[in-house]
Amino acid sequence: MSVHELFDDPRFTVSGLLFEAHSGLIAKLEPTWKAHGLSGLDLNALLRLSRSPVRRLRMSDLATQTELSTSGVTRLVDRLAAAGLVERQLDPTDRRSAYAALTDAGVRRLEQVLPDYLAALEQWLTGLLTPTQLDGLITGLRLIRDATNPAATALSDQS
Repeated sequence: MSVHELFDDPRFTVSGLLFEAHSGLIAKLEPTWKAHGLSGLDLNALLRLSRSPVRRLRMSDLATQTELSTSGVTRLVDRLAAAGLVERQLDPTDRRSAYAALTDAGVRRLEQVLPDYLAALEQWLTGLLTPTQLDGLITGLRLIRDATNPAATALSDQS
C-alpha cells in the first residue's frame, strides 16, 4: 500500500465523520442545557438517574456511566446536591457504598429541560434521518459501544 493510499483510507473518513458529528451535535445541544442552568454532564447524570430503577444509582455505577473518576463523580453529585437536584443515600447493607438519587426538584428540573432538549435532538439528530437510517445508526452505535465500552452495557442498555 502506497503512502497516498494510506492517507486515503476510508476508515479515516468514517472516524472523522463520527468525531465531527459528535462535536457539532454537542455545540448545537449545549445552548439548551445551559439555558436551564445545567452542564452537559449535569444533564447526562440527571437523565441516567431518572432512567434507573427507583431513580438512583450506586455512585460507582454513575461514575462508570458518566465516564468520571470516583473523585469526579463525587464533585458532580456534590454540585447537584447543593442545587437540590440529587441527594446522596447511604447503602444500609454496605456502609462503604452510597447512592446518588434524583430528588423531586431534580425531576421538576428535568420536566423543564426535556421538552427543549428533545426538540433540539429532533432538530439536530433524529429528525435528520429516516426511520430506517435511525434504526441503522442505533444498531451501529450499539455494536461500537458494546465492543469499545463493555462496562456501559453491563449497567444498562438504556443509553
